[in-house]
Amino acid sequence: MESQANDQNIDFRVLRNAGSLQDTEPSDRCCLLRHLLGLYLDRVFRNYQTSDHHTLRKISSLANSFLTIKKDLQLCHTYTTCHCGEEATEKYRQILSHFEQLEPQAAAVKVLGELDILLRWMKETEQG
Repeated sequence: MESQANDQNIDFRVLRNAGSLQDTEPSDRCCLLRHLLGLYLDRVFRNYQTSDHHTLRKISSLANSFLTIKKDLQLCHTYTTCHCGEEATEKYRQILSHFEQLEPQAAAVKVLGELDILLRWMKETEQG
């Protein structure tokens, strides 16, 4: 994706600095994923700017998919099957803290560049 090419600061990571997503307890994964999807929907996709219409279409499609997943997770949370424990809350706070260290466009580029980390974790979580 174009955002990975635009991310010049490879020494600073938002998702990796939050502690390993893979180490998240199974009971907290739903909550952490719900928070991360919200971050992407509310702050990443909205702040990312590019003149490349092809990239914007891809991001829009991805945002729609994330919204669908988040709505499903919100239903789980509403019916208390998506527990938000201390670990999930703390990991999300750490991710948000790293995210907020950057200017909004730079943060959006950074986190889009780390999308592979999130998607890999989602796939491993689903299988595990």
